[in-house]
Amino acid sequence: MRGAGNLSETEYINAADLIGIDDQQANEALLGELGKMNPVKRQETIKKLIPTKIPSQGSRAEFEKHFIELPQHAKENLQQGKLRLADMLIYAIKPITGHVTKMFKEQDIVRLSITNISKSRLPKNMTLLVSGIYLLQGQAESLEEEALMQTKFSSIESIGAIVNGEISFKVNKKDLLAPGQSNRSFIGGNSKGPIGYHKLDNPRLIPDDTEIELNIELGTIKGIPPNTVLFAGLHGTATIP
Repeated sequence: MRGAGNLSETEYINAADLIGIDDQQANEALLGELGKMNPVKRQETIKKLIPTKIPSQGSRAEFEKHFIELPQHAKENLQQGKLRLADMLIYAIKPITGHVTKMFKEQDIVRLSITNISKSRLPKNMTLLVSGIYLLQGQAESLEEEALMQTKFSSIESIGAIVNGEISFKVNKKDLLAPGQSNRSFIGGNSKGPIGYHKLDNPRLIPDDTEIELNIELGTIKGIPPNTVLFAGLHGTATIP
C-alpha cells in the first residue's frame, strides 16, 4: 500500500484521501500494512486516518477536502514530501482597452508586479485550490509597463460600467463560475474577505499546465477613466516544492 507506512508522519488531517483507501482492494492492502507495524506505530497511523478535533482552517481545509480529486502525480508527491501546501495568490494586472479584458493570456510571461504565471497556466507541479477571487481597479499614469506597476488599486464600486459588467472564469474550457456572474459580487458588505474579494462557496481545483481564462466583460466603456487598470487575483492554497 503506497504511503501507508508514512501516514503516522504526515501533516495532513485526512491523509486517507491521499492514498485512496476508499476501494476494497486498497482497504485490504492497508490492513496488511497495519498488521506489519509494531503496536505504537500502528496506533499512530490509525489516528492519522481518523479526523482530529482540531481541523485545518481556511483554504487549506478546503484543499484537503479535495485530496481525492488531485492528479495522481500530485498525490504521490505530497505523500513523499516532495510537495507541500502553501498560501497562494495568482494575479494579473491588465488595462481596460475594450469591452473584454482577458486577465490571463497565452502570451503572458512572469513579470514582477504584472503577473506571476506564464502562458495562462500554473507552473509544473502546482495545483491550486481557488478559495476566492479578487477584482480591483485603479488609474495608472499611462499604459506603459512601469506605470502599471505603480498603480494603486481600490474597489470597483465607484465605476458603474465595471460594477455592472460580468466575470467569466474557465479552466480547460470548463466554467468554474456560472455564466453571467455579475461583478457586483466584488463590492460592499462582504464579511467573508477584504475589499474586492469574492469568497467562493464552491471552491475549485486547478491542476498544473491547464489553461486558465478569467475575463471581465463590460456592456459599455463609457464613464471609465483613462488608463484604468484591473487587478485580478485567484486566492487559495497550492502545492509547492
